Amino acid sequence: MTIWEKVHSEFIDVIEWPEQGEVEGSDAATLVWRFPREGNAIKMGSQLTVRPGQWAVFVNEGRIADGFGPGRHVLETRNLPFLTTLLSLPYGFESPFKAEVYFVATRQFTNLKWGTRHPVLVRDRELGPVRLRGFGTYALQVRDPAQLMREVTGSQPHFNIEGISEQLRNLIVTRLAELLGLGEHPVLELASRYDELAGELGRRLAQEVEGYGLAFTSLLIENLSLPPEVEAAVDRRNQIALSGDLQAFTTYQAGMAMEKAAANPGGEAAAGVGMGIGLAMAQRLAATAATSGPSTADPGSSTPTRQYHLLAGQQQLGPYTLEQLRVLRDQGQLTVNSLLWHPGVESWQRAADLPELAVLLLAPPPPPVPPAVPGP
Repeated sequence: MTIWEKVHSEFIDVIEWPEQGEVEGSDAATLVWRFPREGNAIKMGSQLTVRPGQWAVFVNEGRIADGFGPGRHVLETRNLPFLTTLLSLPYGFESPFKAEVYFVATRQFTNLKWGTRHPVLVRDRELGPVRLRGFGTYALQVRDPAQLMREVTGSQPHFNIEGISEQLRNLIVTRLAELLGLGEHPVLELASRYDELAGELGRRLAQEVEGYGLAFTSLLIENLSLPPEVEAAVDRRNQIALSGDLQAFTTYQAGMAMEKAAANPGGEAAAGVGMGIGLAMAQRLAATAATSGPSTADPGSSTPTRQYHLLAGQQQLGPYTLEQLRVLRDQGQLTVNSLLWHPGVESWQRAADLPELAVLLLAPPPPPVPPAVPGP
């Protein structure tokens, strides 16, 4: 063996990326991996193995040269046209040459997560300004390995999906906020339009991620949710709307405002002012409800008066009419936490949660009857 043949045989002649953790620093989330070798020397005629879901890119002095798809390739001047042009290879182009080999994963990366770090403020025609949180998943694939290396990874020897996932999450959330800001669909109807919104969101993002050499192969919205307190308010409104008593709903909302004002931790003075305002509001609402008529059926109509059952410990009392409950309230036997049931509801309810009782409980009871004054 000549000296040249001995030196020639010492250069790398098998180039491949085992992936799946078979090489140090590689894992299932790796996008780009550089083949390690001493001095970047490659022997002409070496074997290049590119597995399915991979793409090999040759780089010479910072310039992307040739690329190879899946398969087994013998490196020759005829399949390295650009690299052969860049290099002046002596000895009939049979000498070793220097180039960096990068493997790019072109398979799909699935079940990647996105979500809003902060609520997105949108204006709804029915609810007004509300804050929405959302989350979902997406699948990503490299469509242009050379573009990915030029725009994102550069010459990094190992680049994984986490290196770009934050940027993609920010893009998704920003475009979602713009889409929701158009206000084309009521917030309460968004759950039935997740697929439609995700499709439009994917179209808005396509050109931007294409600039990175990437593509979303799927994009899913799993949930768009209101804050818990807003959801609770919507549930209360729906419950009252089902009873058809809008006056009771207004009274109930006013009562809730009174309770919050009284519970204000701003000090005793602030609590006193809040209680006073709330009490005056309750009196006015009670008077309004009295003039507009109770929520029970008209005695002259064929609709029966609503009957209430009261739970006292383990004993069920009643039935009572609304007027009889008023007497129980004056006697201290009916409070906001008393449990009641009437036909039409599935389970026992707190008295404070029944809209038609909100006026009764918020309005102060009449003062005690003054003692009789003895005659002369």
